[in-house]
Amino acid sequence: MQTAVGRFLQYLRVERNASDLTVKSYREDLTALAEYLTDSREGVCPQPGDISALELRGYVAALHEAGYAKTTISRRLASMRSFFRFGQREGWASTNPAKPLRNPRKSRTLPHFLSTEELGRLLQSPPGDTPMGLRDRAILETMYSAGLRVSELVGLNDSDLDFQAGVVRVRGKGRRERLSPVGSYATRALKRWLHVRRLNVREASGAAAPVFVNKFGRRLTTRSVARMLEKYLRQTGLDTRTTPHSLRHSFATHLLDRGADIRSVQELLGHKSLVTTQIYTHVSTAGLREVYERAHPRARPSNKKGDAASE
Repeated sequence: MQTAVGRFLQYLRVERNASDLTVKSYREDLTALAEYLTDSREGVCPQPGDISALELRGYVAALHEAGYAKTTISRRLASMRSFFRFGQREGWASTNPAKPLRNPRKSRTLPHFLSTEELGRLLQSPPGDTPMGLRDRAILETMYSAGLRVSELVGLNDSDLDFQAGVVRVRGKGRRERLSPVGSYATRALKRWLHVRRLNVREASGAAAPVFVNKFGRRLTTRSVARMLEKYLRQTGLDTRTTPHSLRHSFATHLLDRGADIRSVQELLGHKSLVTTQIYTHVSTAGLREVYERAHPRARPSNKKGDAASE
């Protein structure tokens, strides 16, 4: 089993060009499966080609009983399907025993986002008179302006910035690249940060120099950005459920609320499938009312005599 998993992970790195985080997730999912099957077979590690759909069904039931989230169970099922599909290609599996298993039905939850007024408070909260405050403001402005994932943000290099064109080159999931526009507020914040970075922070050099660094000049981590956001949420009294990804949710929601079409938002977010973007098609009640009153021919009372007489 360990050998097959190792070859599968190598396949993901080399042929699928999967990110380190993706490979790590597959490794953890398949290791957990191997441990469950070994325990259920009284300490005997299974041969991957001998694993049955019935055993996998028992594993999924055990995950439900242990209280795992539906999203986690769905991810582990996806990992198993990919693993056994690879096994069919390699010849050590004649069938895919994970294929018949259904994902748990997802509960429909709307993504958490901030209003434009709340975002304004958040974006103004970092101090504008310290190097780290200017960095934090540039981080928040850039994430909201371009709708970036936090991993995409911390992965930005100096060579990815094109101020003349008003875009940044982003490496998204699966290492797919896209160009994301940045607005004037984010551009101004980035320029101010880069200026103080040159004067106050030890800088890396070359095309791969990170845009956002800590005070020692090292690239920021996703956890560092999350801790930074938590600090400003406390200062502003905003909803503590807000995460770095909430800025991406806010970006998509505000665009759609203001009339952007969903396919354009899909491109801006870097979503491979339109289905992923459709979760953002919710709008505020006030927004729905405004659209209804503007579009429906009988939403508002008319002053025309003919209309009045027909009532």
